[in-house]
Amino acid sequence: MTLTLRPIEADEVDEVDEVQALIEADPGYVERITGLPPGPADAQSLLMVVPPDLPPDRKTVYGVRDGSGPLVGLVDVLRGYPDEATAYLGLLQVHADHQRRGLGTRAHAALLEVVRGWPEITSLMLSIVATNRVVAEPFWVGLGYRPVGEPMPYAYANLASTVQRYGRPLG
Repeated sequence: MTLTLRPIEADEVDEVDEVQALIEADPGYVERITGLPPGPADAQSLLMVVPPDLPPDRKTVYGVRDGSGPLVGLVDVLRGYPDEATAYLGLLQVHADHQRRGLGTRAHAALLEVVRGWPEITSLMLSIVATNRVVAEPFWVGLGYRPVGEPMPYAYANLASTVQRYGRPLG
């Protein structure tokens, strides 16, 4: 089957419900990065929250589908953040029932094709929260991402941790 990325529309109730179901299917991920179980508004937050200095139209959350089937993943990307030449990956999540089948790698490859259509973008960046590092770091390093700078403090609700930025050239 062909993997496709299609923007999720925050005003499409069925799509938002699919996003929420995908998030809730992997509560361990949410707990590792927030210290809390998934909440009922997590999909809306994912679809709408942007950094304060970034216009909302610079954020896209893509739904990942394998063929015409149900949602199997999500990719959240910020165009031109933290600088004009960078695309920042806020999330690449594969549904818990579909993990370890290469879908994350394929979704990343599909995202690279999208980002290559943005002429100003020359690099990609993401952050890994230390409480999720054991799970996330091998995947991202395998895709060519390397640590950038020093770890920074990270806090969410009652979770206190650090976050490490990773980057790679678009090439």
